[in-house]
Amino acid sequence: MCLAVPARIIELEDDNAVVDAMGNKFKAKTTLLEGAKIGDIILIHAGFAISRIDEEEAKKTWELFEEIENFNNTDKRISG
Repeated sequence: MCLAVPARIIELEDDNAVVDAMGNKFKAKTTLLEGAKIGDIILIHAGFAISRIDEEEAKKTWELFEEIENFNNTDKRISG
């Protein structure tokens, strides 16, 4: 299974970006995404921006990640 994470571009020089995903900052390449600019919300997979998404869609994904994290911090979690 592959997972692409939505993140906002906060720094960009050539095709080297710094992105922010829910407060986590990391580097990504925008080589595959023509016209990327600061402020764009993009999907990151394996360190590369693969597409742009709108903020509403990104928020839905970020909320799901938060729900998973909150669930993992409860006694209802089964390890295994």
